[in-house]
Amino acid sequence: MATTTAANTVYGFQELRVLIQKYSRWALVVASLLHAAVIGAYYGVQALLEEDEPVYSVRILKYSDLGPPPSITNSQAAPAVSVQGPVAKPTVGTPVPVPDAEINPEQTIATQQEMAAVGPAIGEGLGEGGPVEIQEDVRIEDEGPPPDFVPVEKQPMPIPGACPQPVYPEIARRAGVEGKVWVKIWVDKEGNPKKAQIIKSDAELFNQPAIEAAMKWKFTPAIMNNGPVAVWVSIPFVFKLNQTR
Repeated sequence: MATTTAANTVYGFQELRVLIQKYSRWALVVASLLHAAVIGAYYGVQALLEEDEPVYSVRILKYSDLGPPPSITNSQAAPAVSVQGPVAKPTVGTPVPVPDAEINPEQTIATQQEMAAVGPAIGEGLGEGGPVEIQEDVRIEDEGPPPDFVPVEKQPMPIPGACPQPVYPEIARRAGVEGKVWVKIWVDKEGNPKKAQIIKSDAELFNQPAIEAAMKWKFTPAIMNNGPVAVWVSIPFVFKLNQTR
């Protein structure tokens, strides 16, 4: 009887060890899958809620696509203003209390409408008051920068001999660094640069020398409708150890 009990005890212990190992592996797998599902769901929701970056489209138009400009000769003329001539004063009298014996039966009393019609005579022409003086000062403000795209009939061109080259930075020369800088220049109606901005640069060391050189350039003015206009011009400055432009 004791032998049978000992055998059963040993057999139950071995079976329990096998079951523990089996279910421990399954529990580890299930826990790993649950953690992976929770983490994946979190990042999936973040990816769905993340907004896409806006895409900007740039359309380049030619001057020929804009069509002819509107004619300034077809504008309507200002309507002529007629000036009323001098108004004759009515032959009426001002009511003054007098004795009954002195009353003139032919004299009438002016009504309110007739008295309102009596006013200063308005003459034609330039008048007789002398020259007109303007007391207020006339201020002419500078025009702001032009838009990025301005239709022109003739593009501004750099004037030969008036386009200095940028100074090569000594640090970049010693390090053997080369690159290109695109500068956008605001050219006014006289062909002078008013402002310079960096569009694209390969190295920040070249930005300031490129801007300083661009502000010294001279251009022929851009022409539109037989008159100069202000525009933006893009100029590339190439920095090489043997050549700079």
